Amino acid sequence: MAEACGLSKATLYHYYKDKYALLFSIADSHVSRLQAIVREALADQLTPEGQMRVLIQRLVQEYAHAQNAHRVLTEDVKFPEPEDRKHVLDKEREVVRGFAQVVAALRPDLKEAAMSKPLTMLLFGMINWLFTWMKPEGRLDYEAMAPVVADLFLGGIGAVDAPAHPAPASRKRLIRTP
Repeated sequence: MAEACGLSKATLYHYYKDKYALLFSIADSHVSRLQAIVREALADQLTPEGQMRVLIQRLVQEYAHAQNAHRVLTEDVKFPEPEDRKHVLDKEREVVRGFAQVVAALRPDLKEAAMSKPLTMLLFGMINWLFTWMKPEGRLDYEAMAPVVADLFLGGIGAVDAPAHPAPASRKRLIRTP
């Protein structure tokens, strides 16, 4: 891991007591950035649709540059001790609640059916998996895909417009093939 960071093991362990501390730091730092994104978007005096578009855009931008940290958060959060895991999961729950709050504002008619959280989790399904199938050298990039995700979530497939400025044509594929 130190080599991947361009550091010696000694330098890495100068800052982190052990691998556990590093794992916790990665997960906590990443979810803290997500938490800040949600807090900032909710503080903006935008319409619910405007807030949702900002939330999606900012999350997609964050994930584009934090794929490994996001993988730690989604796949390795089960490893920390219960108190540390709770700390990270509480922050993650705040992120989900923020999105669900905007979903509820978009569709107040669904409150009785308790649909805000399920719809939020479906949205996260779209956002969270972008980094698993998008190719960095593909025709579309994260910036182009964020409005597509927002359009699809807010208006369904009929609301999706092709990105006005796709990534350079030199990019060959959008989807990784096995």
